[in-house]
Amino acid sequence: MPTRHPRPVALITGAGKRVGATIARRLHGAGYDLALHYRRTAEEANALAAEFEAARPGSALTVQAELAELERLPALVGTVLARYGRLDALVNNASAFYPTPVGSATPAQWQELFASNAQAPFFLAQAATPALREARGGIVNLVDIYAERPLAGHPIYCMAKAALAAMTRSLALDLAPAVRVNGVAPGAVLWPSDGKPYTDQQALLARTPLARAGEPEDVAGAVLWLLRDAPYVTGQILRVDGGRTLSV
Repeated sequence: MPTRHPRPVALITGAGKRVGATIARRLHGAGYDLALHYRRTAEEANALAAEFEAARPGSALTVQAELAELERLPALVGTVLARYGRLDALVNNASAFYPTPVGSATPAQWQELFASNAQAPFFLAQAATPALREARGGIVNLVDIYAERPLAGHPIYCMAKAALAAMTRSLALDLAPAVRVNGVAPGAVLWPSDGKPYTDQQALLARTPLARAGEPEDVAGAVLWLLRDAPYVTGQILRVDGGRTLSV
C-alpha cells in the first residue's frame, strides 16, 4: 500500500452526473480527494475528474464497475487504496428507478432495483469497512422518502430503498464506534431523467410545505455535513424534502 495520502478520500458511486456529480463537487471543494465511480457515463465522469485535476492535481480518480457484479466490488475498493492508501468516506449514491406496477413486475426488475439500491451498497460497504475503520470514517447512503411513504406503482423500488434504510441503521450499530453510517432521504429534488408529467410535479410540490423543489446542492450539503461536521451522529436518515413528509 502506498504512503498514506495527506487528504481525506471519498468513493462516490454513480458520480458521473446528476446528484452524484453535485456531491462530488461539494466534497472536492471541501478538501476531499475523490474516486468517481461510474457505470456507463465515462465521458461525464472523465470530464468531472479533469475539472478536479485542474483545480488540484492528483485529486481525482475514475473507476468503472457494474455494481451488480458483486465479485468486482472488493477490487473497486482496492483500486482506490492502491491510488491513495486510504478511504475515509463511502457515498452510496448509484440507483435505478422506474415503475413496477403490480401485475406486470418481473424478476429481472426485482433483481435490477435491489442490486443497485440495496445489494451493492451493502457489499461495497463490507469491502470498504477495513479501510473505513482504519480512517475512522463514514458512510452515507442515498435513501429516499419513498422508503417510508411508498410511491404508487413503484413497489419494488420502495422496498429496495426501505432495505437500504434498514441497512443504514444496522451498519451504524455493527460498525460503531469506528465507522459512522447515516443516510440522506431526498424529496422532490431531481425529476427522473426520462421526465415526469408537469401535473405530477405540481401535485408533489403542492404537498411540500416549502412549496418548491429542492436542488442537488441541498443533498450534497447534507452529505458533507454528515461526513465532516456531525461526529456524534450515526444511524440517522436525514430528510431533505422541504417538509414534505410532514403532510399526509
